[in-house]
Parts: sequence; structure tokens; C-alpha cells
Amino acid sequence: MSRETPSRRGARAQRATAGGRWRSWLRHHRAMSLDSASRLLRHPVGSLLTMLAIAIALVLPAGLWLTLDGARLLDAELDESATLTVYLEKDVGADEAGRIEQALVAREGVASTRLITAAEGMAEFQQALGLEDALARLPDNPLPASVVIHPQDPAPAAVQGLADGLETVAGVEEVRLDLAWLERLRHLAELGRRVGLGLAVLFGLGVLLVVGNTIRLAVENRRQEIEVVTLIGATHAFVRRPFLYSGAWYGLGGGLLAWGLLTLGGDWLAAPIAALAASYGASFALPGLGLAGSAMLLGCSTLLGWLGAWIAVSRHLAQIRPR
Repeated sequence: MSRETPSRRGARAQRATAGGRWRSWLRHHRAMSLDSASRLLRHPVGSLLTMLAIAIALVLPAGLWLTLDGARLLDAELDESATLTVYLEKDVGADEAGRIEQALVAREGVASTRLITAAEGMAEFQQALGLEDALARLPDNPLPASVVIHPQDPAPAAVQGLADGLETVAGVEEVRLDLAWLERLRHLAELGRRVGLGLAVLFGLGVLLVVGNTIRLAVENRRQEIEVVTLIGATHAFVRRPFLYSGAWYGLGGGLLAWGLLTLGGDWLAAPIAALAASYGASFALPGLGLAGSAMLLGCSTLLGWLGAWIAVSRHLAQIRPR
């Protein structure tokens, strides 16, 4: 009688493939992102208040950045309108004034010129002041001919050097330029950029604190759950993952609210800003965020939310010890 060899049965160890681990990692990330979003939706009022606090912290530096961006565009327009006025000697006639203009336009650093004769200058002066009758009674025209010059380089140092060189031209009485106001404007713009950077850093820290405090409360509410999963071998990365997604959702929601507030604020202020600029004979409008600016705002807000959650969770995980 033959004896059959019994089959050996028992537990078998299976080694997970790299593809399986990758799919499992993606499934867990998807599950945690959906779970964290559903937890936020279960408490809409609290989540909305947290996002609104983040949005308020982002609106001020973002609005200041938009204002400075508009001022930069205005500064570029002012550079294009930078001119020098060359006043010719009183006894220079029309023909000689034309020859002087040709000499000036041929000089290095001069982009273009426009000759204003003494008669044209008097006509513009009368129209600007509205004193046609009074000025018409003058025995002769007291205004000299002038040449308006547009420099190639609008930088203050280059314009000043060009003005010094033009004063040596024969027949030129005076070269007039006023760069003090332009220098003040650029100093104010530089001050605004530094203030904006400082505010961005401070309010960014504020976003970290808001998200960190919210996530800290969430960690404390789920402390027992964290202790249990830690006892059965869960890593800190596994425990940290849902809270990181919560912080990212908070940041993204705050960024969307900030985008909406900036858009509404820009539309609300557009008319008064345009009227104020028109009263000074200029055109100025607050620029919009655009696609790149909106992506930057949402990306920064999401990153700040994620970072605030990471700091809060890492700090508290180090203090949680399974019992």
C-alpha cells in the first residue's frame, strides 16, 4: 500500500512589487484627500471662518503687489515721457533755430526733437492761461524759441549728462529739466516694494499660525485614533498625510476667497482711481491678477496651508506616545 505524501500547507510570504506599492500609495493619497475634504465639509462654518482668516491675511500683500505693479507700468510711461526743454537765445531767428535743432538731433543720446518757435510758444501759453486778450497787447513776444528733446536713455544720470552737454551748444540759453519728482516717485516705489515684501512675510507667518492652530486642534481631537494606528505600526508619514491634505484644502480655499476679494475690490475701486488719474491728465488703472498671478496666489496659499499643517503635525506627533 503506497503512502501519499501529505501536501504542505501554511502561510506564504508574498513580496509586494514596486508597481503594487505605487498603486497602494496613490490610493491612500486619494482616499486621504477625499476624507480630509469631507471632514471640512462636515463643519462648514468653522472651515469657512478659517479660510476667511487666511484670505484676509493674503489680500493686503497681494493688493499692495498689484498697486506696485500698476505703479511700475506708470513709471515706464513716465520714462517714455521724460523730456528736456532747450531754450534758445532771444535773438535767434527761425532759420537759425532750425539749424540748431538739426545740430541737437545729431548729438549722441538724443532720440527725437520738436522745435517750438516763439510764436507757437506764445500761442500755447495763451491757450493754457486763457489770457489771449491781455497777452495780445504786449508790444513784442517775450518768449524765446525752444526745442523739446526726448532722450534715448531716460535714466536720471543719463538725462543729466545729456543736459550738461547741450548747454555748450552755440545759441542755447538754458536747458530745463526737472527730475526731482521722478526720483521721489522711484524712491516711493522702492519703499513700497520693501514694505510689500515685509508684509508678505509677516502675513505669510500669520497664515502658518492660523493653519497650524487649526490642525493642532484636529490632532488633539483625533489623538486616540493616532495612538491606535501608531500601535499597529503606522509610520509618521501615514499619520501625517490626512492633516497635510486638510492644511492644503484650507490654504486653497483661503486663496480662492482672496482671489474673489481682490477681484471685487478692483472692480469697486476702478472708477474712483480712473477719475483721480484723469484729474491729473493721466491714465491709471489697477492691473488684474491675470492667469499667472492667480496661479501664483493659489499656489502660495496652498503651499502655506500645507507647510503650516506639516509644522503643527510634526510637532505634536513627537509628543504623542502610545499607551
